Amino acid sequence: MPLTRDEDIAELLTNARNIAVVGCSDRPDRPSYGVSAFLQRHGYRILPVNPQITGERVHSEFVWRDLHQLGVPIDIVDIFRRPMAAGEAVDEAIAVGAKAVWLQLGIVNEEAAARAEAAGLKVVMDRCTKIEIMRLGIPAIEGAD
Repeated sequence: MPLTRDEDIAELLTNARNIAVVGCSDRPDRPSYGVSAFLQRHGYRILPVNPQITGERVHSEFVWRDLHQLGVPIDIVDIFRRPMAAGEAVDEAIAVGAKAVWLQLGIVNEEAAARAEAAGLKVVMDRCTKIEIMRLGIPAIEGAD
């Protein structure tokens, strides 16, 4: 069952440090661009993942092809992909040992969520990390701008 209680979502966001942003765009008009900028300003380390722009930089961070390349513990995989494509990102998150998957606002994939939960990952679905941080009053990580 995806996390729905404010307390559970707040705990996940408060304890996270590394957030992989799957489907991160280099286009300022895209939601993933704005949300990842907000997360970075809030003190999270963002790890942009987008095979179409691998090797470029978004918010001064190198863009990776896939989660397997990151080489750091991933607290949350924040997914900006269409619902059917989100399943592939969830499976990759499971494979690399991420702690949680977060399917952004408008993204619902019950089968992928069930696979993640069965593998022991926390799941948030159909919510926006930025909106939840602001709504729940999650303080910026110390040392953030």
